Amino acid sequence: MSLVLAEQKQQGVLWLTLNRPDKHNAFNDDVISELIEHLDSAESNPDVRVLVLASEGPSFSAGADLNWMRSMKDASYEENIYDALQLATLLYRLNHCTKPTICRVQGAAFGGAVGLISCCDMAVGVQSATFALSEVKIGLIPATISPYVVRAMGERNARRFFQTAETFTADRAWSMRLLHEVVETEQHLDEQVLAWVDALLANGPLAMSESKQLISDVVARPLSEEILRTTSEWIAKVRVSQEGQEGLQAFIEKRSPKWQADLKKLEQS
Repeated sequence: MSLVLAEQKQQGVLWLTLNRPDKHNAFNDDVISELIEHLDSAESNPDVRVLVLASEGPSFSAGADLNWMRSMKDASYEENIYDALQLATLLYRLNHCTKPTICRVQGAAFGGAVGLISCCDMAVGVQSATFALSEVKIGLIPATISPYVVRAMGERNARRFFQTAETFTADRAWSMRLLHEVVETEQHLDEQVLAWVDALLANGPLAMSESKQLISDVVARPLSEEILRTTSEWIAKVRVSQEGQEGLQAFIEKRSPKWQADLKKLEQS
């Protein structure tokens, strides 16, 4: 049985679904390996325009699998580094995926699951979802997920929840910007995901990828002559690209751009 289901539910949209509902979608080295493999495949596939991360069953993910953690208890320092690097690699690949990424959250999202949410571009959670950074309860730390979680929820909030391991609500997750939207039911979860998907599919794939990279490049840089030059060169590069030229021409001619027409053709074939 596949631990991660990869399904193209509509043209251009790949759903990666954690498939261990009996274990509350807790992840181990096999789940991590499958997710990395699917992410790498999606990254190189031009037919994948949007990626959705979801899960089966009542929980999004309970974090690390108990048996997996038990096996690492007796592992050496070097083996623990290798093991941690696998999760760190997954988080890095998800965070730096050039395709738009959406996270769909229901039920419990604990520990490393908060890291997965933080790595996605957009996240929606159901009102009843609960969250926790619970590592310190068992004498551990949220190390590999920390670069992404701190960026998502902020240093001040991280100081509190990394140390208290409190469980917090979807509304609290929204107020800390871990979630972009909170909805009442799982049906509304799907409606919000599909609304984002429709918006994303209408846009230029290259433009979205470049916009995503743009954010990473400018967020930590001071305003300077260098950043003025860099951003000016960036927009010039995109304007003269094939996609940029097509988008501008379509706007002038008041028609749909080629990337929308191509997607409709694939849907009809």
